[in-house]
Amino acid sequence: METLDFTIRIKATVEKVWSVLWEDETYKKWTTSFCEGSYAVSDWNEGNTIHFMSPDGRGMYSIIETKNHNEYMAFKHIGEIKDFKELPIDEETKKWSGARETYRLIPDGEFTVLIAQVDVVEKYMDYFKQAFPKGLEIVKQLSEA
Repeated sequence: METLDFTIRIKATVEKVWSVLWEDETYKKWTTSFCEGSYAVSDWNEGNTIHFMSPDGRGMYSIIETKNHNEYMAFKHIGEIKDFKELPIDEETKKWSGARETYRLIPDGEFTVLIAQVDVVEKYMDYFKQAFPKGLEIVKQLSEA
């Protein structure tokens, strides 16, 4: 597994960028870069489960490992979802179970620097290298609007 880093500078407050990242309406907009119609099911509380879903009932379940409001969010990915149900960990899932995905917001004058990091297995490397920058560009557009 390899960790990919993505950084974008946004002319908005950390509070604005944070809300764009995690509020339901805007979350659905920026995550279209990963899957059209994607959404999350969660109470967004640290230590709790989150389901990252596609409209067809497939997705991934994770734990919100760390949440420091307006500053840092970390997910630990556990397993797959099919037909809206968490699947047991199989040999294929073991290859990536425990992967982390983090978002750090750093204030920089009238800007916010957003740094996203994601652990990726080789199979999905090209996909994430394409999808993440597109998603962060949407976060920037929504935050600066």
